[in-house]
Amino acid sequence: MRNASKYTRQFFPVAKPTRRWADKTYIDHAPTWCSVDLRDGNQSLMIPMSLEEKLEFFRLLLKVGFKEIEVGFPAASETEYTFLRTLIEENMIPDDVTIQVLTQSREHIIRKTFDALKGCKNAVVHLYNSTSLAQREQVFRKSKEEIIQIAVEGAKLSEKIAAETGANFRYEYSPESFTGTEMDFALEICNAVLDVWKPTADRKAIINLPVTVELSSPHVYADQVEFMCDHLHYRDAVEVSLHPHNDRGCAVADSELGLLAGADRIEGTLFGNGERTGNVDIITLALNMYAQGVDPQLDFSNMPEICEVYERVTRMQVYDRQPYAGKLVFAAFSGSHQDAIAKGMKWRQEKGCDTWTVPYLPIDPGDVGRQYETDVIRINSQSGKGGIGYLLEHNFGYVLPAKMREDVGYTVKNVSDHAHAELSPQEVLDVFTNTYVNLNNHVKLVDYHFTRGDVISTDVLVERDGKAMNLTATGNGRLDAVANAIRQQLRIQFSDLTYEEHALTKGSASQAITYVSITLPDGRKVWGAGIHDDIIASSINALFSAINRTIEGGK
Repeated sequence: MRNASKYTRQFFPVAKPTRRWADKTYIDHAPTWCSVDLRDGNQSLMIPMSLEEKLEFFRLLLKVGFKEIEVGFPAASETEYTFLRTLIEENMIPDDVTIQVLTQSREHIIRKTFDALKGCKNAVVHLYNSTSLAQREQVFRKSKEEIIQIAVEGAKLSEKIAAETGANFRYEYSPESFTGTEMDFALEICNAVLDVWKPTADRKAIINLPVTVELSSPHVYADQVEFMCDHLHYRDAVEVSLHPHNDRGCAVADSELGLLAGADRIEGTLFGNGERTGNVDIITLALNMYAQGVDPQLDFSNMPEICEVYERVTRMQVYDRQPYAGKLVFAAFSGSHQDAIAKGMKWRQEKGCDTWTVPYLPIDPGDVGRQYETDVIRINSQSGKGGIGYLLEHNFGYVLPAKMREDVGYTVKNVSDHAHAELSPQEVLDVFTNTYVNLNNHVKLVDYHFTRGDVISTDVLVERDGKAMNLTATGNGRLDAVANAIRQQLRIQFSDLTYEEHALTKGSASQAITYVSITLPDGRKVWGAGIHDDIIASSINALFSAINRTIEGGK
């Protein structure tokens, strides 16, 4: 890291870029998608997929909705050849799906490729040769003219074999290492190939502009794409395709700016799998569009299933923070984030919103098969009262008073902090129940009776640390009478008794929960909760829970 001077910029910027793409603010329609998981993705795996695994992955891609799938390099190995033949002979390719096969611009490879395609209804033959300055000088040691001749001869041979065999396939050409190629030369070689194929509006050719190695910032690539779109022959009969790799971590940005610059098509993989740092992640690209109200024409509504199949057959792992797909991408641990999400969800419910604008959640997690209960509000020592309260309410039906949420929040966070662990929803419920609900560890409520007169009289039977006691008092109401009995005969002083209550579920069989707070002489506020079939019983249980917590805290 001490010799930056040995590096230089290897890309060739457009001399006078028009940059019309810079005036656009978003992608307004889905491109043509082509999955290259089974070729580019598969060749990058330490253990390439078996035939059965490739077939399962192919079925997954169909389920997601891909209409173009690059299935391999059939001339490269027997496994690749067998896979393609299996798809064709087992009639596994739907009529509305086009498979794509890759071939170098070399005669024996092109011939074997066409041989592998026999019986296929819809196919794209993807021809390539490398065009960059570095490849021409160091690898092939050929002139520009010789490199063009390789491409043109491959294009002509494809046409010749197609005529001999009656195949009516479409063609694609990639000037491999496009990003390291001089723009005038990239244009010249692409146009030379197009002049051989002479595409028409009803049989378009594909010109693919691969970011074989990412060499520049995304805006430079956008300039290059716009330049090619402006100067390609037969433009109305050409689909301009992009195939970005991620060496600089900008593959998604390259793709998005490239689409704004006029490209029509994207080649990429699920989760960005591919050689070195990978290909562009089609899931991220598609859901970026979805998040701005544009239908990507792909279905990622069951992301857990997609992740499971991908991880199993590729032996790769979906990173926990992978956009839209990772296990933690919707998770909010921060208290302020949880509070904002909880309030945003409540706002949607109150206002009946049609559009999604919940803070910190770019899309509705439910749209990709994720669950609010387990995927959004996650509880650890960084969590806040809002998130913990939201979890207790939406998972278990406990609508805590605002002031109680803070107390419960600190209690739950303290447990997580000492355990150095995240708490599951059930563990949060257990902390709440064990700390606040129906407590009788010091003063146990055994029975009670009320007599109505000018005031309410109560007779309360309790056990205090195992000793039976009978408490009597009067009050303005039942709970007030019990509170007075506790003050007078248990010698526990408190004031400002408050309570809130609600049914835990709807229906006549529902239990009631009551939340009670009392204020101690030193100003501390203590909360308790009670649950019972009877609302009076639940409020008395709640008061005794607070009393027991008062005694516990005073020890």
